Amino acid sequence: MNNYSKQREIILNVIKDMHTHPTAEEIYEKVHDVDEKISKSTVYRNINILVDNGKIRKISMPFGSDRYDYFHKIHNHIVCEKCGKVFDFNFEIPKELREVINSQLHNKITLTDNIKINGICNDCMESSKIK
Repeated sequence: MNNYSKQREIILNVIKDMHTHPTAEEIYEKVHDVDEKISKSTVYRNINILVDNGKIRKISMPFGSDRYDYFHKIHNHIVCEKCGKVFDFNFEIPKELREVINSQLHNKITLTDNIKINGICNDCMESSKIK
């Protein structure tokens, strides 16, 4: 049962205020600053509940810890392969591409907000030019 709890509200508000796609550990650290009585296990458990309830989105990472994002609008993510930072981007699949995907998979695309692309961010590209 996923009834309202003050602790969950605090955790959700912390995630809303973080615009960095934090890890569960980073969320816990911020929550602990707000209310040091909230345990790490409570934060982790409530993160999972918030994901299950569609309040936040889990971004599975190819390396390192998973990241979390407050689900405020439909958007997608680019993950830097070097530093692990996650960036938002907006993209709507064009009708033609949607038709190709639907015909190949025999499915109907309803949402296009789970695209995750790996790449290298500008900071990492700049730092690799120096070396």
